Amino acid sequence: MNYVNHTWTQSFILAGFTTTATLRPLAFFGTLCIYLLTLAGNMFIIVLVQADSGLSTPMYFFISVLSFVEIWYVSTTVPTLLHTLLHGCSPISSAVCFIQLYVFHSLGMTECYLLGVMALDRYLAICRPLHYHALMNRQVQLRLAGATWVAGFSAALVPSSLTATLPFCLKKVAHYFCDLAPLMQLACVDTGWHAQVHGAVIGIATGCNFVFILGLYVGILKAVLKLPSASSRAKAFSTCSSHVTVVALFYASAFAVYVGYPGSRPEGTDKLIALVYALLTPFLNPIIYSLRNKEVKEAVKRVTERIGTIWREL
Repeated sequence: MNYVNHTWTQSFILAGFTTTATLRPLAFFGTLCIYLLTLAGNMFIIVLVQADSGLSTPMYFFISVLSFVEIWYVSTTVPTLLHTLLHGCSPISSAVCFIQLYVFHSLGMTECYLLGVMALDRYLAICRPLHYHALMNRQVQLRLAGATWVAGFSAALVPSSLTATLPFCLKKVAHYFCDLAPLMQLACVDTGWHAQVHGAVIGIATGCNFVFILGLYVGILKAVLKLPSASSRAKAFSTCSSHVTVVALFYASAFAVYVGYPGSRPEGTDKLIALVYALLTPFLNPIIYSLRNKEVKEAVKRVTERIGTIWREL
């Protein structure tokens, strides 16, 4: 067969969620509120880390980088979701669709690697406290942060480019943004080989990183259990609790979507899980790092008092 009408010469239609006319405004308003709160929460973390000298540590530098990633990550898909909720099925050009696919997966992979770097930071802080600041100096922090971006955007090239070269016979994407599985279901050819390559690339990248994080936390656990007092052990564990929670949310949703053959689950399931990792996780991350972190609360208090002093002087 001659597949003339494919990839860059065509457009797609995002089907989004099949909501009734009555529920659509409510879903739009709820999604918009979560999106704006996500942007505000992550921007708050970035500004707070920059404004308070007490948070000038490697851990909070990486937390602010994570918040920066989350702002772009959530902005890659949620505006498309808002548009489909407002207008129903929305056309999207193939170029924009594949760019969205690539950027979304690049940022997701960047976050994956960044979580590994944050685990390494906690390992050095707890297991190598005397050499921590020398090992994790500012130059090392910047290099590690930059490496996560390079690695993330490089790893996403393979699945995104392979999907973009497929011949597509159908246009209607059963999703609210361009993702691997719903796009592959529109192809004119068997995508079994592509699915295996996608699974290998994403699985190796995320799986190896997950094993790396687990290995570091085994070392952390051994080191913490050797601490002499219960208070010192509790303090050490508290510095890791937020990171562990974020890692659990990220990998639980990622494994739920990308483990298994594309399309093997009911259509609505993938879209609901996508809401978790594309919208709710970026929304929850700043809450986890602020509400569960005493140092962040103290920093908020210091910055608030400083702002109050400036206002009184004016």
